Amino acid sequence: MTTDSVNRTSPDNLDDLQSPRARLFRIYNYYRVVISLILTALLFVDPETLDNKFRMTEAYEVTTLSYLGINLFLALVMMAGAKPNQRHITLSILIDIIVLHSLLISSVGMTGGLANLVIVSVAAGNILTPSRMGLFYAALAAIGSLGVSIWSVLTLNADADEIVRAGSLGILYFAAAFILQSVTRRMLHSEELATSRARSLLELEQINQQIIQRMRTGIVVTDRFGDVRLGNAAAHELLFGERDQASAMQQLPPQLRQRLDQWIERPGMRTEPFQAKPVAPMLQANFTRLHQERGDQILIFIEDMSKVTLQAQQMKLASLGRLTAGIAHEIRNPLGAISHAAQLLNESTTYDAGDRKMVDIIQRHSQRVNSIIENVLDLSRRRPADSQLVDAGYWLKEFVEDYGQSAEHRPDNERPQISLEIAEQQAPARFDTSQMAQVLVNLCDNGLRYSLAQTGKATLTLRVGTSADGERCFIDVQDQGTGISDDQQEHIFEPFYTTDQSGTGLGLYLARELCEANQAHLSLLENDEPGCCFRITFAHHGRLI
Repeated sequence: MTTDSVNRTSPDNLDDLQSPRARLFRIYNYYRVVISLILTALLFVDPETLDNKFRMTEAYEVTTLSYLGINLFLALVMMAGAKPNQRHITLSILIDIIVLHSLLISSVGMTGGLANLVIVSVAAGNILTPSRMGLFYAALAAIGSLGVSIWSVLTLNADADEIVRAGSLGILYFAAAFILQSVTRRMLHSEELATSRARSLLELEQINQQIIQRMRTGIVVTDRFGDVRLGNAAAHELLFGERDQASAMQQLPPQLRQRLDQWIERPGMRTEPFQAKPVAPMLQANFTRLHQERGDQILIFIEDMSKVTLQAQQMKLASLGRLTAGIAHEIRNPLGAISHAAQLLNESTTYDAGDRKMVDIIQRHSQRVNSIIENVLDLSRRRPADSQLVDAGYWLKEFVEDYGQSAEHRPDNERPQISLEIAEQQAPARFDTSQMAQVLVNLCDNGLRYSLAQTGKATLTLRVGTSADGERCFIDVQDQGTGISDDQQEHIFEPFYTTDQSGTGLGLYLARELCEANQAHLSLLENDEPGCCFRITFAHHGRLI
């Protein structure tokens, strides 16, 4: 349902709380009930006076009581929840004009005060129906008044002044009709303009909210005491990890609150970067006041400094890659000769165990140097991501099957035992399947290796789920290893950092680089399970930049 369909009101349906005509019609019905009650009450005040002054007392009493009954019935029907429409307006105005002229005939004629009530009915009809129908009400009332006055003069020998008064009232009917129609049209035009502008403002507000929520930059609106008024999804993710931690967003993290206090004391200073959590990226906060005069609300922009660091590291590795590409053959030729010589020496029968151990060291480190060269070359030759919309659960099932088939040659205790947990409802993900497969292969290899070393079994758990905001898909890789110490957590994504002597230190760095190329984020997740858990959080599937 669009906004236009919601705000569009049928001309025949007035039961809309936002419609002034509906409210005016209800007020007019209450007025009719009050007038009919007053007229009925006057019947019992001085009946003898009525008999002496009124022309047809019985007809006047019957008409008044009938008018009261009709108005009470209509009021009860509307109070019961009936939906009024244009036909109800027309019928109500016609009944009033006919009943009031009937009372004029049976009472004292046009010289009585009841004639003024006809003006109210004509005015109400033109307000509620600003069209030709309003002029019809005025014409009908004018004809009725002239008819009553002429009938009184001809039949009852009334004073001819009644005809003059009826003519004056007819002029008043039409004057009221023209004036009120003009005013009502202007009011309706103003109402339509206000409704249109309100709808435009609502649409603009919704667009702004969507833009703010999908921005990669964290945005927080707070007061000078640190109470959070507004925060987008990126701010929740950068500061707290998940949006479901709503209680945490009531207050700023201590690290950010400290920077806020420093900025309030010295507004011109640039605060130092900080970490909201030990495993969280380095963040940079920039502050500005929303109201310069009041200064009660502060806008905070939170930037992920790790992106700047990654860009610097990427430039460094790109330069290193170009250098490596230029001298790769100069390194590989002697490296190949060394490796081949070590292999020949290993086949000799004249060397003892100590010599063979030294040869193994030569071969192992030759392979490591070659792996470093290959990884750096991969970084320098990395192609742009060809992202596409993917069902992460279905794709992960195929990945597990392919990964298991590639490891069939391993010993039984080293064959991967991967359990797959897929949520029933998951958001779509957008990524390059080949690059993401490379990331998962690296994470799975590391997780299986550490699980095997810790438990004697190569076990691993892969989970597919949706973030708390319901818009982003994630994949968790949970192993059963020893975990990562606090000192190592802040360095695990740095290039050439490794705790394994046989590793190159580029695996996790390359994995994060590939995730960033796909607008995804690779992080170490803190949970209560043994081992460590790496989470790949994909961007919103509709985000193309």
